[in-house]
Amino acid sequence: MKAVQYRTIGGVPEYVDVEDPVAPPGGMVLKVLASGLCHSDEYVMGLDEKTFKELYNYPLPMTLGHEPAGEVIELGEGTTGVEIGDRVLVYGCWGCGVCDMCARGSENLCRNGMTSPGFAHPGGMAEYMVVDSVQHVVPIGDLDPIKVAPLTDAGLTPYSIIKRYRHKLRAGSTAVVIGAGGLGHVAIQLLRRMSDAQVIALDLKGPKLQFAREVGAHHALVSEPAAAQKIMELSSGRGADLVLDFVANGPTPALAVACGGMQSAVVFAGAGSGHAKVGFGITPWEMELTNSLWGTRLELMELVEMAKREPLEIRTTPFPLELAPMAYRMLSEGKIDGRAVVVP
Repeated sequence: MKAVQYRTIGGVPEYVDVEDPVAPPGGMVLKVLASGLCHSDEYVMGLDEKTFKELYNYPLPMTLGHEPAGEVIELGEGTTGVEIGDRVLVYGCWGCGVCDMCARGSENLCRNGMTSPGFAHPGGMAEYMVVDSVQHVVPIGDLDPIKVAPLTDAGLTPYSIIKRYRHKLRAGSTAVVIGAGGLGHVAIQLLRRMSDAQVIALDLKGPKLQFAREVGAHHALVSEPAAAQKIMELSSGRGADLVLDFVANGPTPALAVACGGMQSAVVFAGAGSGHAKVGFGITPWEMELTNSLWGTRLELMELVEMAKREPLEIRTTPFPLELAPMAYRMLSEGKIDGRAVVVP
């Protein structure tokens, strides 16, 4: 079959031939219907050999793609709970299943090391893929796989954060989204749907600011230091109650902190390596700073149910599998609005 792989450290994605997969006991083979591209892939492929081995150290080559939707075409011995022909999303966080985090449903925080398709296991940038357990799929019924594949990360990550801090988003509150890209444009919609907060988006480019307004931001500002003062004005001097930084690189962490007010939460959800100063008299009183990693399978199930009732307007740009390397280049150059999705 055809697949798109990261083959050598420091290399670029390659369109190659690989062996057809076989369903393992308790697992299944999916015919991939759609697979989203993510800046996380770009981040990993940009690491030098030392950092890659320290942080990931999985064997190469590796088939990319951690946002897959597919159709079940083969069941392994003993697999129950799904049927041939079922359409599913693949939950991307595969835990050990025995630690306390996995036991409470937080496989994304597995104490023995969460792995993922597209990183430690062959992912969805291929004609077919293996899923090792029925516990790692969520049925989608008749939903459009191209539109809902990004829910597995671009939707799940902001949904999990907003759900965690929903108590701060009362009437009269303000939420700031830094980066109106793949995750950010979904976060804007979820904030509008799940809260009464005023939503302010920050990004660098004029078209991205217009895009943020189109998907529901009340205000869209250029991501620069002056934006923090403007947010103070728009929030009657209180600052934002929740700041979601989907860039977390360069100056954005410091800007995120500057946008927040007392008892606010600032969540760094981007794969960048930026940092912010924290301390007595530096940050607003009782500001909470944290990071985030994906979400739970239950939360992905909730997102799918939400999409069945009222679909999110996820902006997708489809590419055939053979053009996935080009799509990654376009993603790196900031030429993709919303989410690029490969359709084998």
